[in-house]
Amino acid sequence: MKKVKALSLFSGGLDSILATRLIMEQEIEVEAVQFVTPFFNYDILEDLASHKSRMKEKYGITVYVEDISPGYLDMLHHPDHGFGKNFNPCIDCKIMMFKRAKELLAERNAHFLVSGEVLGQRPMSQRRDTMNVIERDSGTRNLLLRPLCAQLMSETEPEIRGWVDRSKLLRMSGRGRSAQIALAKRFGITDYPSPAGGCILADPILSRRIKQLYLGESVLDGAQINVADIRILLVGRQLMLPKGGWLVLGRDEKENDRLERLAGDQDALLLMEDWPGPAAVLKKAAGYGDRQQLECDLQLAASLVVRYGRKLPEGASSREVTLRLEGVKRKIVARPIGGEQFRKWVLQ
Repeated sequence: MKKVKALSLFSGGLDSILATRLIMEQEIEVEAVQFVTPFFNYDILEDLASHKSRMKEKYGITVYVEDISPGYLDMLHHPDHGFGKNFNPCIDCKIMMFKRAKELLAERNAHFLVSGEVLGQRPMSQRRDTMNVIERDSGTRNLLLRPLCAQLMSETEPEIRGWVDRSKLLRMSGRGRSAQIALAKRFGITDYPSPAGGCILADPILSRRIKQLYLGESVLDGAQINVADIRILLVGRQLMLPKGGWLVLGRDEKENDRLERLAGDQDALLLMEDWPGPAAVLKKAAGYGDRQQLECDLQLAASLVVRYGRKLPEGASSREVTLRLEGVKRKIVARPIGGEQFRKWVLQ
């Protein structure tokens, strides 16, 4: 028999780990393919070498990582199969990843695909009918093997050609986890992610923020949304100012540091250098067409920085807020914003 290689679609969750190991157990070379976007797995790009080393050491799995963010952000404008309960385009997401994985077969010198899906586990993307749609639209029918539930599915090319022994595959179904946990124990895997994690687009709060961004309810044109915009959207306290300005305020030192790192060249960064308080980013400040409106929003931002900072000393009514925009640094003297009207600006 010729040397056969598989590519495993790898999320890093238990199901994908088990599916990969089941095929490896049949002495088939398996390379795990892990796709990343700002909505899932993106942080592993910060130290890719360590991530790959950790997957190899913990699970014995070789991982190839690819960032598919640009196409993914574009797909979110109009997913062909719509959204789930929140802003999650699960079917189109799977189709996109499977299509790319199929292209990688030639690039990585592999013969078939492996997925950790379990029939009936997910209400939107793991029903039998939607699995068929995903295979059809991604062009992966007969190339895609689901080892955890294979005996409940039609035979695939790897089984028909004798590359994989179907009798050693499984028939898992439903939302229960006991079978997966027992299999993990057999493989000696005890340290694995809980099933509670996953895609940010399925989170009821964070997905609402992203949806508002895509609806164009800010100074940012929806067509221009990029990775940096999404990453900063997931940090801190988010506010939509009365004229559409998008402001982000850190809630603690860790978020302040993160906002300073994520602020782009076109963004305004505001903070009090001599007094404890939040860092703030006014997104796309350099792109304001109306200079007067920009100054108004910068003043509002500075007032909110003071409002959310430490209480002012006795007798003090204002603080200096440092503004950095397009390489220029200046000071804004601001009083803490009064009343509670600004709370209506906070994105929930």
